[in-house]
Formats: sequence, C-alpha cells, structure tokens
Amino acid sequence: MKPVIALTKGRVEKQFLAYLEERAIDSTPLVEKGRKLSVETDQAIYFFAKGVDVTTYVEHGIADLGVVGEDIIAEFQPDVFNLFPLPFGACKMAVAAEKEKVWPDRKKRIASKYTNITKQFYLDKGESVDIIKLEGSVELAPLLGLADAIVDIVETGTTLKENGLEVIEDIQHFTARVIANRSSLKMKRDILQPYITLLQEEVSTS
Repeated sequence: MKPVIALTKGRVEKQFLAYLEERAIDSTPLVEKGRKLSVETDQAIYFFAKGVDVTTYVEHGIADLGVVGEDIIAEFQPDVFNLFPLPFGACKMAVAAEKEKVWPDRKKRIASKYTNITKQFYLDKGESVDIIKLEGSVELAPLLGLADAIVDIVETGTTLKENGLEVIEDIQHFTARVIANRSSLKMKRDILQPYITLLQEEVSTS
C-alpha cells in the first residue's frame, strides 16, 4: 500500500516536484504526466486538483495527504491536520486600493474571493464593511467603481501596480502546507510516516 497524495495543480505543483527532486525522489512520471490527473510512482499515488478540492479530498479520506496553499486552509477551514509548512509558495494576503485613494464618507466596500478571511480581518479591527464576493480578477472592482478596495493574494505586486493599485495593509503571510486526513494519520501511520519524514528532511547543499 502506498500513500495517496493530492497536489494543487499549477504553481504549487511545479514547486513541489522541484522539492521532491531536491530529495532525490524521481518526479519524472509526474513531470511527464501529460493530461493525466492521477499518476502512480514507486513512492506514492498522486492526483492533481484545484486547491480547495485538495482539502476536500483529504478531509473525506480520498487522499491521505495534500499539498495546498495556506490561504485555502485559512479561507475554508477544512477538518484536516495542518501538519507543517513547505519552503515555497510564499505570498501574503493584503488589502489593496487605488494609489492616493480618497475614501468615501460611507461604509467601505471590499471585493474579494476570500470572503471569510476578509470578514474576520475587519471583525478583528472592529470595522464594519460591505464584502462583495468575486471569482475573477478582483483588481477590476476598484477600477470600475464596484468596490473601494480589494483583499487578495499578493506575490510580486506586479498585477496590482499595472492596474494602478497598491498594498495599503498586510493581513497574513502564507506558504504551501502539507495537510493530512485525520483517520489516515492514525490508521496508516506506518505507511505515511516515512514519506512525511522524507519531506521534512534537511537537504545538504554541499
């Protein structure tokens, strides 16, 4: 029996495969998977999904472990073990608005994909705002007058700058994380622990 690992497709996936290579784990079958959504290697069975779906598969025991951005965990609060951070996928959640924004004399309107994080952030500040949920490019909202500001993931800040926005307040810093199904971690410990240990090992640079 092998561990079943759910990987977040895209940037996190590529960074994780490079991380495996650093640990002398052959990721060639994963790199060359083409359009396959599931791949079995000597070490594990992997499948690829959107970040929020990774947490769902892990929570329901379809996957034993998952690799997902911490922002997804913070937003959706899945019932999983949040095991440890990985040294990639660094980004931050931040409030951004137009440069030299003049705030209106009314309740602020904040657009975001991350409505739960946004709600909690402003609750902690003791500030009442109207939160508008968007799924696409939230940078459009201030430009078109739908919102006064946005809450979104920021990596380099290039997209904000190109759209005349700037970070006005940081909320939280994130990395990629390894999560685990609660039952799997107990019932399959003998299978999972060697893989988990491998991911946590320091790699010699000499």
